[in-house]
Amino acid sequence: MLSISYLLNGVPSPGDHLRYGIDCTVSGAPRHGAERRPVVVWNVTRRCNLACRHCYAESADRMYPGELTTAEGKQLLEDLAQFGTPAVLFSGGEPLMRADLLDLVAYARSLGLRCTLSTNGTLLTPDLVRALRELELSYVGISIDGLELVHDRVRGHRGAFAAARTGIEMARAAGLRVGLRFTVHRLNQDQLPAILDFVERERIDRCCIYHLAYAGRGTRLRRWDLTPAETRRVVDMLFGWARAMKARGRAVELLTVDNHADGVYLYLHLLKEEPEWAEYVRQLLVWNGGNQSGVAVGCVDPVGNVHPDQFSWHICLGNVREQPFSMIWTDPHNPILRFLRSRREALEGRCRVCRYSALCNGNLRVRAERYFGDRRAPDPACYLTDAEIGITPGTPEAAEAARWPVPVQQAV
Repeated sequence: MLSISYLLNGVPSPGDHLRYGIDCTVSGAPRHGAERRPVVVWNVTRRCNLACRHCYAESADRMYPGELTTAEGKQLLEDLAQFGTPAVLFSGGEPLMRADLLDLVAYARSLGLRCTLSTNGTLLTPDLVRALRELELSYVGISIDGLELVHDRVRGHRGAFAAARTGIEMARAAGLRVGLRFTVHRLNQDQLPAILDFVERERIDRCCIYHLAYAGRGTRLRRWDLTPAETRRVVDMLFGWARAMKARGRAVELLTVDNHADGVYLYLHLLKEEPEWAEYVRQLLVWNGGNQSGVAVGCVDPVGNVHPDQFSWHICLGNVREQPFSMIWTDPHNPILRFLRSRREALEGRCRVCRYSALCNGNLRVRAERYFGDRRAPDPACYLTDAEIGITPGTPEAAEAARWPVPVQQAV
C-alpha cells in the first residue's frame, strides 16, 4: 500500500507506522522494514453472496468443503499473536457468511491482535456493526466498483450497490472507521471521479484504490487493465484530489494498492515541487521496501494453506493444520520465500536495471508470473518510462529491458 495522504500531504493515518516506520521510537519497533512480521490476510471462507468479475478467490454462493473449524481458527490466531503479527485482515469470499466470525474476531482481539474486516457490505446489519464496534475493530473496508449500474454489473447482483451503501451508513452511524475499496480497470475508470465525490460526500474515513491483480477471475479481466497512460492519469487524479482534500480540511486517508510504481511516481512528482520533502519520502519508501509479498504480507486461505499474498493461491508454502504459520513463514529452506526475500538479485528485464528497485522491489510478482509465465520477469503494469527509471537507448540496460517486452511505456 502507498499512503498518498501521508507521503504527498504529510498527514499520517493509522497504519503508516507499519508501512514506513515513522514510529520507530516505540519499544520493539523494527529498525528497518525487512525486520517486520507479516500482516496476515485470513480468508476465513470462500463462500460469497456476490460474483465479482475481479475476485481473486473465484468465490460463489455455495458451501466449500474443508474450511478451518472454529477451533483451528483460534489456534491459528494464537500462533499469529505469539509470532508478533501486527494485524489480521478477515476476508473471504464474504467473511460475514461465516457464522462464527464475531467469535473469531473477539478471540483475536483478546489476544491483542489488531483486526480489520474486508466485506462487500451487503450483509451488514445494525446489530452486527454495533458488535464489531464493541470489539474495537480497526476499520471495515467495503468494496465499491462504481455507481449503482456499474457496481451491480461488476458484482453480478442487482441491488448490490444500494445494500453496500446502506452498510456504509450503518457502520459510520455505529462509530466504526469505514474504508472504501475500489479496483480500477477500463470497465470502470470513468467512475473514479464520482467515487471520490462519494467518499467526500459520505464522509468516509479511508479510500483504497486498487490496481488490477491478475489472479482468480481477475486474470480474465487482464485485457481490460489500464494502459500506462491511463494509469498515470488515474494516479495524477488521486494526487490532485488528495491535495484538494487537505486544502478543504478533510482528513481522508488515501492509499493505492498493488502497484508500487506509484511510490516512485509520487517521489518523482515531489522532486519537481518539494525536493527536501521528496528526499524524506524516498527514505520512507526505502524503509518500506516496496512490494512485501512473502515478507511483511502473508495469506492463509480458507482451508489453511499459506501463501505469499492473497493473490498467490497457486503457490502453497505449507498448511497450518500440519505446521504453525510461524514455522512455515520462517522456514529458511523454502525456495519461494527465499526468492521473494532476495528477489532484486533475480529479477530480469526492466526491473533488473531500474534505478528505483529499492523503492518498488519488483512490484507485484504474481502479475509478472501470470503475464510472462516467469516470476523473475518485469511487472507489465509498471507505467514508468525508460527515461524515468534510468534506461538509455543503445545501452546494456536497454538490451536487458528488451529481453522481456512489456506494454509500451513511452506514451504518456
